[in-house]
Amino acid sequence: MTTDTSKQAEHSREVPGWTGRLFEDFTVGDIYYHPFGKTVTEADNQWFTLVTQNVAKTHVDRNFAAATEFGRPLVNSTFTLALVTGQSTIDLSMNVFSNMGWDEVRMPAPVFEGDTIYSRSKVLAVRESKSRPNLGLVTVATEGFNQDGVVVISYRRTFMVYRQGHLPSVDAARPDESSLPSVGGPW
Repeated sequence: MTTDTSKQAEHSREVPGWTGRLFEDFTVGDIYYHPFGKTVTEADNQWFTLVTQNVAKTHVDRNFAAATEFGRPLVNSTFTLALVTGQSTIDLSMNVFSNMGWDEVRMPAPVFEGDTIYSRSKVLAVRESKSRPNLGLVTVATEGFNQDGVVVISYRRTFMVYRQGHLPSVDAARPDESSLPSVGGPW
């Protein structure tokens, strides 16, 4: 395949990446299927359990876990909560000011090492902050589900997010763009 570079622009343009939603971008009833899944490994489960000083043998002792009704280690439930919250960040809280809380956290099915977890969220409420006019509050219902479509966690989360025109900006030094290759090659 050849590329006709004569039709390409002589100059490059900077294309902004995804910068996340602000308060005004949320509408009650919207559903987001978050784009990233994660296969939970033994290392994920062991590391998270040990770093949080959780002493439950069912997460870190394969011999003990084999004697339970599950027959294998259970993934630490707070890891599942953290993972699904993290998966939702790209759609919900990339521009968060603060999390206000998680409510009604339920674990209807176990998560095992080797399961792949996906998630989705539905916007339940949006309201302006009475005390902080530069922020708004958003409440969502989020579910995490495994590769078989089985819901393994559900919760409600409320967070404060910046309003349009109030997101803090960061000026970071950038290298000169002359080090990038020219359009059309040769490479």
